[in-house]
Amino acid sequence: MRENPQSGERLRPIDLARGHGLSTQAVRNYEETGILPAAARTPHGYRTYTPVHAGALRAFLALVPGHGHQTATSIMRAVNQDAVEEAFRLIDESHARLLDDRRTLQAVENALRDLDPTTPPGPGGTFIGPLADQLGIRPATLRKWERAELVRPRRDPRTGYRVYDEKDVRDARLTHQLRRGGYLLEQIAPLIAHVRAAGGLEPLEAALRDWRGRLSARGRAMLTGAAELEAYLRRRG
Repeated sequence: MRENPQSGERLRPIDLARGHGLSTQAVRNYEETGILPAAARTPHGYRTYTPVHAGALRAFLALVPGHGHQTATSIMRAVNQDAVEEAFRLIDESHARLLDDRRTLQAVENALRDLDPTTPPGPGGTFIGPLADQLGIRPATLRKWERAELVRPRRDPRTGYRVYDEKDVRDARLTHQLRRGGYLLEQIAPLIAHVRAAGGLEPLEAALRDWRGRLSARGRAMLTGAAELEAYLRRRG
């Protein structure tokens, strides 16, 4: 039998707020958005909460670090509307996104490890034909990558030929490895942008370690959120 959210110990908004470092307005906002079950009212119109509401608040705050505010809100709304299967679906989708992020990270790490150690171009750069031959692709493929802004060669002012400097060759090699791994151009573009923003491959390795750490923290936060949500589900009945 479901526990009545309005039964048991009475808690004031400030009791919930103080216990979690929140303002009383934040607690009221969480109730209004469906994160908390509806509160009972005193004859004078004041809200009163119960340990069930406290459990809902703990669950929500624990879900946010792993799933994000928007998804955590949707999960709690679904639970409070007795749509638990929808809540589980949202959780599954969030885990799937984390797995996809892990696979992307692994693909980038594999691509970096497998980069062809061919001697980089000299100060003058290289042209489209030699670079295509070096990668074992057609020049048309490099032109397609250029249109997708995966490589950005300059033009020789005298001949109009494309000239690929060391950074362009790096981006072309990384794109080639990721394409071999089955990634689409639109998936590769933000990764190439990340390499450029990091300032090259060596700084990117530190960024990748940080990325892996953040994914691990997110996974662990999901476990914490799951435990608090399970406790809330049990309290609800």
